[in-house]
Amino acid sequence: MALPYELLIGLRYTRAKRRNHFISFISLISMLGIALGVAALIVVLSVMNGFQTELRGRILAVVSHVEISGANGEMAGWEQVAQQAAKQPHVVAAAPFVQAQGMLSYGQAVRGAMVRGVLPDQEDKVADFRPHMKGGSLDALTPDSFNIVLGSELARALGVFIGDKVTLIAPQGVVTPAGVVPRLKTFTVVGLFEVGMFEYDNGLALIRMEDAQKLYRMEDRVSGVRLKLDDLFKAPRVARELVGRIDADVYISDWTRSHANFFRAVQIEKNMMFIILSLIVAVAAFNIVSTLVMAVTDKQADIAILRTLGASPGSIMAIFMVQGALIGFIGLGLGIVGGVTLALNIDVVVPFIERMLGTQFMSKEVYYISNLPSELQWSDVTTITGVSFVLALLATIYPSWRASRVNPAEALRYE
Repeated sequence: MALPYELLIGLRYTRAKRRNHFISFISLISMLGIALGVAALIVVLSVMNGFQTELRGRILAVVSHVEISGANGEMAGWEQVAQQAAKQPHVVAAAPFVQAQGMLSYGQAVRGAMVRGVLPDQEDKVADFRPHMKGGSLDALTPDSFNIVLGSELARALGVFIGDKVTLIAPQGVVTPAGVVPRLKTFTVVGLFEVGMFEYDNGLALIRMEDAQKLYRMEDRVSGVRLKLDDLFKAPRVARELVGRIDADVYISDWTRSHANFFRAVQIEKNMMFIILSLIVAVAAFNIVSTLVMAVTDKQADIAILRTLGASPGSIMAIFMVQGALIGFIGLGLGIVGGVTLALNIDVVVPFIERMLGTQFMSKEVYYISNLPSELQWSDVTTITGVSFVLALLATIYPSWRASRVNPAEALRYE
């Protein structure tokens, strides 16, 4: 099947050597500009996806996918609640917890902390503390041992190490003739963890659940039950479904609500970076306008001859749109190949550049994430490809329209 002559002529104009080499130079710059813009978009969005996944993993090492807590802060009969929640198909594990505010004291240092009472064997099913242990073990949290595991930053602020004894002060006091006296208990530090989130490393302490119940006088009650799902992105739907399954006065929340502002800010930043970097592609795409305007001026005689041979204004317009679209397509292809290659190998490229420059872009002393994580999502690549190609195609409309308006008699007057 024969190709339309508009396509053939447009392709030939793109390949042909021009008398005006400046037009060829502008075309090359347009291609490279689109390629760089597209590659930058793919790499930046992949790195932001990687950061989002890394931070989400670190947060969910401490925060459960779904949390069921008592309406007044306490829950009786947590086993029944856990059994009812386990009937939901996506729930794979459940663990009780006791959570309350406390104050830790060691020598002259005093720090406030969130105290969480856990059962280590069951906590392993809903959280990932063990991979982040810097010393000691969660297994040392045995009943009536009054041992404690601290976040690394909290331990550093208190100046304690494994084996030291700290005083935990519960805000719920004991009424005596002398007034309200806070409850005190000495705990032995048996472990340190570092999940890479300052909020938890500096403000979370783990103790045995039975010890927490005794300290806060909760008897056999708990603060709630933490759930782990087979798919963390189904947490909002699972939380809504559990409302009708739990026969108790409880409050149900999921990880997207407990850290909604954080993840919303990350998504907004990603969207803004997409818009900003798309402007680079737009600038490069509209260089095609100047390329085609000069090409139309250079080919006025050819346009006039085609018109006299019977070519319609629409055909002339199509010829130059093919030429401009091909420039954008080549640049887009180069950008996609370069961007995807760099995004998939950024863990090799960045260390190589750091070794060449003798520096580290993200120092371990400053950042918890010292490497650039990258997660290439093909949906992002598809969106970038579509937006970039549309911008390149839009840039061809005006010059092509001008070409279709060329008057053959005027163009051939001085030929």
